[in-house]
Amino acid sequence: MKFYQKEIQLPAFNRGYHLITDILLEAFPEFTTIKIGQLQVFIKHTSASLTINENADPTVRMDFESHINKMIPENMPYYKHDYEGTDDMPAHLKSSMLGCQVQIPITKGKLNLGTWQGVYLGEHRNYGGRRKVVLTAFGN
Repeated sequence: MKFYQKEIQLPAFNRGYHLITDILLEAFPEFTTIKIGQLQVFIKHTSASLTINENADPTVRMDFESHINKMIPENMPYYKHDYEGTDDMPAHLKSSMLGCQVQIPITKGKLNLGTWQGVYLGEHRNYGGRRKVVLTAFGN
């Protein structure tokens, strides 16, 4: 069994949902040597998230942002954790709802995603900065 791991830093993104599949593929070509296995992508932050969804129509990502902001609004009077701004606590909640990792099958050296699937970074802060992700690939 082969194991590869690399930590990369993503560019800073605006608040919203951003396709990062190509960034991951370019930064981590080692997984292409695996015929059957898994790629785990883990984000090292509590105010951003990862998910897999529609990779063709950008309005899907816009709708994600609109909907989650209605589900988890800013400026709620019961939020106690607001030291870093009104977007801070909602960002933590959004991150927990969507999750900090995705796992993708590797088949014949390629990510075995569906035709319309891509990896999203959910940037939940107004000024989140550059995010670090750990890429781990394993298999035969």
